[in-house]
Amino acid sequence: MTENPFFAASPLVYELPPYAEIREEHYLPAYERGTAEQLAEIAAITDDGTAPTFENTVVALERSGELLRRVDAVFRNQSSSDTTELLDEVEAKVSPLLATHHDAIHLDQKLFARIEALHGNRAALGLDPESLRLLERWYTAFVRSGARLGESEQARLRELNAELAALGTTFQQNVNAATRAAALVVDSAEELAGLSEGAIAAAAENARVLGHEGRYVLSLKSTSTQPELAQLADRSVRERLLAASLARGVEDNGPLAIRMAALRAERAALLGHPSHAAYVVADETAGTVEAVSGLLARLVEPAVANARREAAELAKVAAADGIEEIAAHDWAYYSEKVRQASYQVDAAALRPYFELERVLKDGVFFAAGLAYGLSFTERPELTAHHPDARVFEVFEQDGTPLGLFIGDFHARASKRGGAWMDELVGQSGLTGRRPVVLNNLNVPRPAPGEPALLSWDEVRTMFHEFGHALHGLFSDVRYPLFAGTAVPRDFVEFPSQVNEMWMVRPEVLANYARHHETGEPLPAELVERMTAAEGFGQGFRTVEYLAATLLDWAWHTLPEGHRVADAEEFEARALAEAGVVVPAIPPRYRTPYFQHIFSSGYSAGYYAYIWSEVLDADTVRWFETNGRSVRDSGELFRRELLARGFSRDPLESFRAVVGRAPDTAPLLERRGLA
Repeated sequence: MTENPFFAASPLVYELPPYAEIREEHYLPAYERGTAEQLAEIAAITDDGTAPTFENTVVALERSGELLRRVDAVFRNQSSSDTTELLDEVEAKVSPLLATHHDAIHLDQKLFARIEALHGNRAALGLDPESLRLLERWYTAFVRSGARLGESEQARLRELNAELAALGTTFQQNVNAATRAAALVVDSAEELAGLSEGAIAAAAENARVLGHEGRYVLSLKSTSTQPELAQLADRSVRERLLAASLARGVEDNGPLAIRMAALRAERAALLGHPSHAAYVVADETAGTVEAVSGLLARLVEPAVANARREAAELAKVAAADGIEEIAAHDWAYYSEKVRQASYQVDAAALRPYFELERVLKDGVFFAAGLAYGLSFTERPELTAHHPDARVFEVFEQDGTPLGLFIGDFHARASKRGGAWMDELVGQSGLTGRRPVVLNNLNVPRPAPGEPALLSWDEVRTMFHEFGHALHGLFSDVRYPLFAGTAVPRDFVEFPSQVNEMWMVRPEVLANYARHHETGEPLPAELVERMTAAEGFGQGFRTVEYLAATLLDWAWHTLPEGHRVADAEEFEARALAEAGVVVPAIPPRYRTPYFQHIFSSGYSAGYYAYIWSEVLDADTVRWFETNGRSVRDSGELFRRELLARGFSRDPLESFRAVVGRAPDTAPLLERRGLA
């Protein structure tokens, strides 16, 4: 194939991918040529007859792989946000191809010899701090990838990496298919009693799109607990909905999880670590398995006690309906009743104040202007990856162009569950590129002519994901390896969690939370009650999160050679041993649909959310108490942390902002665990 839009840099503004020209058949040839080109570039480095220098080896390595970078950034998002059968087939071929390609570079002995020689003499090279860090990070990456292993060990490592890549793709595709197949179909609107008129209309529209004309469909979100459980009055419908959610992928993905955990344990042992968790954490800010285990262990007992207190309150309310024992499908429903009775908060009544367009422009964008001086201009003439996706150009306070932001907010059958940020073009001082970043959400599509109204949690998700987008947009580093969100997993969630604070800042909330029909602002006392009511739900939220985290930890602290016979039995035993079994609170993700750890790069890393929340809660307190203006605080946070990426130790960046080491007290207070 000679005519392929990936074969040359995009001519569009900010090198936005030329989506109008990209077709599905372009991806695989671009991957094939891209990997071949990068290997040729690596060969040019290793065949250089002169002595290795930082420029001819490390910088040359940073510059390599441009075509592969272009196609991979576009394909990763496309296959997640708007997949097709053909793209699934391409992904199944590409995953092992990329694993093999990674090994071809990181196990290249001639290339490693040049890097090792430079690393051994690094003190005499006279490098600036970012360049020195680049050399050290590449050296670490090669060692962690097996560059020091013997020939037979490297051969086995290549086999493990290729199989794990293929299994991870199959796992994700199984989850996508199982989630689509498990959507709850009901025959009448009466069965959906309790949902708002807009939500029922959206379920009817969803049914029409999915080929169930005249019926109603509740498509599943990625998590175990589905948001509709809080409103559905029919207990049997709630039970069916949760059962469908919890049963996803058991037969297909249970065996895959067992196999992947075993292969990861074998690989870790090959690389000199007692477990996959030990291998992963060694290169994170946590540093050791003991550090992570210690934090999680300190949280379990108070979180479970908090959840049991909440359960007792729910049971009192449920007893009035003749329910003797709260089940998992009852928890959200009676939590909502408690909020209404004790805090006078009706979550459904909040939706009319959270119209998507207003939340985006008058909330998320407004907060970015308040803290960082940014402004946004929609560019409808620019084509994105899907008709739903919208392109915005981002400007500094003085009008200087910064980059592009793409928002793809609505759910569809071709999009995987959850919400995430992708980077289509990464910032680089080396190449002069400015960032193009993208947020994907899964807000249900409203009926034609109706506004998209968000839940409280969906508003939070929008602010959260835009925090990742800001991390990418503000990147100001020389080398691509350090750009944007390319930081440790247990640090990457920190900036996005900090950005959630703007959701309820009075000056931001007053600007976006207005009734979509009347324009009336959301009453301040309602916000206060909602915030207080959130404190009531912290037991549930912490336990469901810890259960998922400790499940991840159980799978990935297994030593080499440990055999698991049945995934469901292993899961039940692991949760019991961790002390997080509250019968009415399922893990946020069960093993068969836990994409974070089996297909999305968070294996032995789901603890990152709570680890990052320590930094987040501490930083939010700093924003509130440091005595600076919002704008000055935002500028410091941007300059010393968001802009620095991984160009220095992330905890050093944290200390540069807050002025000290992290404090866990704000987190414990926020979670009701103090």
